[in-house]
This record gives sequence, structure tokens and C-alpha cells, in this order.
Amino acid sequence: MLLNCSLNGASFHRPIRSSHVTAYANSSTARSSADSTMAAAPNPVRVAAAQMTSINDIASNFSTCSRLVEEAVSAGAKMICLPENFSYVGQKSGDSLLIAEPLDGPIMQRYCSLARECGIWLSLGGFQEKGPDVARLRNTHVIIDDAGNIRSTYSKIHLFDVDVPGGAVYKESSFTEPGKDIAAVDSPIGRLGLTVCYDLRFPELYQQLRFHHDAQVILVPSAFTPVTGQAHWEVIASAQAGKHSEKRESYGETLIIDPWGTVVGRLPDRQSTGITIADIDFSLIDSVRGKMPIAKHRKPFDFWRPTPL
Repeated sequence: MLLNCSLNGASFHRPIRSSHVTAYANSSTARSSADSTMAAAPNPVRVAAAQMTSINDIASNFSTCSRLVEEAVSAGAKMICLPENFSYVGQKSGDSLLIAEPLDGPIMQRYCSLARECGIWLSLGGFQEKGPDVARLRNTHVIIDDAGNIRSTYSKIHLFDVDVPGGAVYKESSFTEPGKDIAAVDSPIGRLGLTVCYDLRFPELYQQLRFHHDAQVILVPSAFTPVTGQAHWEVIASAQAGKHSEKRESYGETLIIDPWGTVVGRLPDRQSTGITIADIDFSLIDSVRGKMPIAKHRKPFDFWRPTPL
């Protein structure tokens, strides 16, 4: 199951539209934050997940994101998750290199101002961050708080180098530098584990976030192709959708799924722009983890090391 922002293991009440977050249950108390306001998230707390069709126009995409953020604020959400490539999708591979900027550049600073002015946390999944290598950017997931400060970043570790059956050949590594570090951060909606799109195929990353970084909510902002999205997409996810250009199209299907695998939020149109809303119930997370104590049952990583013959 997937979610551009997928919540697996958390509970959601009466979603309104569509999103991108995955929540993983944890029987232990949420890890305390350096910021005392993060120490105990309200129960329940509302989150929004967004779906959109980004194009090769930074200003137009910002306008769309601003509208979705305002909708989330009006719905009472404390955080909104925007999809991978929220700020820009080029017409051809490598176009993103031409617009890549550092995190203190004007593009990201506009989103910091948006968060501060609207008083809401932002999950910005898949920003084209300019790094030291001029030939390659970083695909960076950025968390901004409601004061407009960047709280955490994660650079996508697993790059999409895939020959899609019946479709195009993708080589993300040709213009993207892979990340090396796992990232988790406290927020008003719980302790977040940060990932991006294709990371979803690699469960060991999520095991690390769940069991070693105390993640309660896993964010998976995405821009799946129609072929891979149709085959593998079911979660809480904020997703790209529709035709970005003549050469690029995304699957869409923003979802919110509860800890038992029930779809509780879904946009009525897989290709539309909008948001879905859900309330994360941390008491249900604790209940599920208590009744199904995976943390106690799982084997340590050393258990799976091959033994000499």
C-alpha cells in the first residue's frame, strides 16, 4: 500500500479530499521534541494531503500550492503535504538542473513565507536542490514549520533508474545525486519519517525509521508514472497527477489509509487538483500497537545475517 504521503498505522476520521502521508503505529510514547510545543501532539490532529499537476512554470505552481495551502488552513489542518516536484516539472529529463536552487534561494524562501503567513507546517516533497556537483541536483524533501523555518531535510536515497514496461526509460541518477542520511523530525502531527517516491520499494528504510528513529508518520511524496502507479499505488500519499507536458504524465490517486488498510480518504477524480483531510488518532495508534506488538515480535537486524556454511 502506498501514499504520496502515506499513513500506515494511524487512524483517520472522515477525510475530505486527498493526500500523501504514511503513518506507522508505535506502542511507545512519541519521542519528545527539543521544542516543548512538540512534546505532546494534540489527539486527534488534522493533516491534509495534496494532489496537483505541476508544470514547467514555477510561478504557476506556487499559485496552485498557495491555493491548496489556504484550503488546508480553512479545513483546520496543522500540516499539509505537497507532492514530489511540487515547484517544477520540466518538459524533458534534466530540465530541473536549469532551475535548481539552494535551500536559501528565492524559490524555497517563498514557501517559507507562505508557511509563516498561513500559520501551517509544510511537507515539500521533492525539491530540486542545487548541490556542490553542478551536473547533478538533490531531490530533497523539506519540512517547514508554521514560523517559516526549515526544520528538517532529506535527500532521496533510492533513485528511479527504471525501464518501465511499455513505457519510457528513466535515469534519475543521470542528473541527481543520491542522499546518504535518514531523517526524522517532530511535528504537530507526530514524529515524521521523511522519504520520497521510489524509496517506497525499499522496506529496510521504513524499518529504520519506525524502529530506530521512532517515526509515527511516514511521508512519501511522489510523482509515479501511470504504469508504476497503477501497479503499486495504494497508501496515504500526496501525488502528482495528469499531463505535465507532451512527454510526461503522472498517475495521481492521492489516498489516506488507516492502520488496518482501509482507504479512508481519496479524491473523487484521480487526475484532479485538490486536497484530502484526515484526523490522526494517536490513541488508536497506541491501541493497534498494543494489540499487535510488532516491535516486540520482530527479530533484530543481526538475526538475518547469513551464517557461514
